[in-house]
Amino acid sequence: MKQNRVLSLLGLATRAAEVVSGEFMTEKAVKSGRAKLVIVSDDASDNTKKAFRNMCSFYHVPLFFHSTKEDLGHAMGKEMRASLAVTDDGFAKNLIGHLETAEQRRQQYGENEDI
Repeated sequence: MKQNRVLSLLGLATRAAEVVSGEFMTEKAVKSGRAKLVIVSDDASDNTKKAFRNMCSFYHVPLFFHSTKEDLGHAMGKEMRASLAVTDDGFAKNLIGHLETAEQRRQQYGENEDI
């Protein structure tokens, strides 16, 4: 089984206390300017996706849709998480690079391609 680099980095960032999760805390981080990256699960509700898409667009925060609620939560050592925000520049830049690569591979090879 190939390890997902994005989820591994999220676990590391969580242990470094550079991630906030849950809709309320993610929204608070975006609006306060602390969020450097927002990740919303692929299986989040359409309403949640739209809310974060609009909010991140307004506050100029990069937004990616990745993985499932269970996978995001498991990577952080928590229950299911539909949304999270990375608050560190270094982790955010590294994750953005991996998320962009994952998105390109997803478009090229199909939905289940992990990187």
